[in-house]
Amino acid sequence: MKTHPLILRALAALATGVLLLPLAGAQTYPAKPVTLVVPNPPGGFVDASARLLSEPLARVLGQSVVVDNKGGGSGNVAYGLVARANPDGYTLLTSYSAYHVGNPALSPKLPWAQKDLTPVALVTVATNVIAVHPSVPASTLGEFITYLKANPGKLSYASQGNGSLSHIGTEMFKGQTGTSMVHIPYRGSGPAVQDVLAGQVQVFITTPPSVMGHIQAGKLKGLAVAGKARHPGIPSVPTTDEAGLKGFELEAWVGIFAPAGTPPEVVAKLSSGIKQAMEQAETKTRAGAAGIEIRYLPPEALDALVKRETAFWAKTIQQAGITAD
Repeated sequence: MKTHPLILRALAALATGVLLLPLAGAQTYPAKPVTLVVPNPPGGFVDASARLLSEPLARVLGQSVVVDNKGGGSGNVAYGLVARANPDGYTLLTSYSAYHVGNPALSPKLPWAQKDLTPVALVTVATNVIAVHPSVPASTLGEFITYLKANPGKLSYASQGNGSLSHIGTEMFKGQTGTSMVHIPYRGSGPAVQDVLAGQVQVFITTPPSVMGHIQAGKLKGLAVAGKARHPGIPSVPTTDEAGLKGFELEAWVGIFAPAGTPPEVVAKLSSGIKQAMEQAETKTRAGAAGIEIRYLPPEALDALVKRETAFWAKTIQQAGITAD
């Protein structure tokens, strides 16, 4: 039995349309503004990274790139929003390393899972700084540790929220030094640093964008940089190794993720655009002034980084007895 020619032509047209749809979508993307959802309030490393990227990426893509701050729930509000978003490349997550690899170990009941998010590109990294209010009677890291041991629980430390790197990192610091401080969680770096500047909380281990200007102005004391090298924005602050605390290093990263199911062609175009945006001379200058290090990784390398760090932080969180509450 022969198939009618009209039916054959209709089937051919249908097949051609289906085959061309993904290609057409990739060719026309982006056709409207792209939103970078930030899991923190304005201020701090994650927000600064999103704003560093948004303007040059808009020029590369030829569309506006909007920064949308959705703080709350230790990042879970923003992560859940992007995980449920339409996978068309127009709603992206500006992901903070501690939330991305730490939250799954802190709670089995999250409104998102890592599999709900597709890696697009790593964009920035930042080494943490141990900063204290000027009222703390210590001028060096060694003096600070000695004071903490003599006064257990007297000082309090700020974090960007339960499960943030400032929370996990400070608990690691306490464990390594045998000291005690009271944890005061905030909804992001912005409100945390305000209370540290006011002396209501005395200690903040966080990324340079939050405290570098205040250290330069003498409003906070920088005791050590928790990395392999001194930070160019605060060159007088020694590394933790130089200050006598061997092996204590904390590095945060920010990556861009899309909802799972986003077409590979769109992910590839976004990743390439991000690379171009972060390589621009103006972007590098702005990053240096903010205390941020640009470090691009493509989707596959970012995915491998997430897998490595998820295993590491799960072990660290368990050993430190850190919970989401």
